[in-house]
Amino acid sequence: MQLYSLILFIVLSIPILFYSWPHLRNRRSHGFYRFFIFESELLLILLQVAFWFSDPFSLPQLVSWCLLSLSLVTAIHGFYILHKYGKPVGDFEATTKLVKDGAYRYIRHPLYASLLFLGWGAFLKNITWLTLLLVLVSTAACFMTAKIEEAECIEKFGEEYDVYMQSTKMFIPFLF
Repeated sequence: MQLYSLILFIVLSIPILFYSWPHLRNRRSHGFYRFFIFESELLLILLQVAFWFSDPFSLPQLVSWCLLSLSLVTAIHGFYILHKYGKPVGDFEATTKLVKDGAYRYIRHPLYASLLFLGWGAFLKNITWLTLLLVLVSTAACFMTAKIEEAECIEKFGEEYDVYMQSTKMFIPFLF
């Protein structure tokens, strides 16, 4: 990692740390594990930036761009639907209504799915042992974050969320 990448990592980690700080003291909060998604993916992207456009028509690059595009579309759609139907109070995550529209009709965590697509898309830019480790950390943190958030949602929305869980997938529709 070059010096400018390290400096950029530190600078960009500051807002992530600031946003995550209230959750970092509580391992039972979904925000605790989400911090590790953000940090591992930031580091992954910074390590891969030199390879972003190299060998643009290779299979890994083409799959990478598909995943990165899917990540962007999923994130925009997920934020929009969450804001429109979730009736958030304050923070966009503080929804007052269980959202079951749009992508949420098929998957419970479109925003975490977008982070998974981002991580794996960035990983494919240049496959190394270090980038594999980072994408696996990010993936594991996504699963932990989603599991803990689901427990929080059951507490918040009760049986309605439990029924919703049984009719949807976690990240990818029609799989598992």
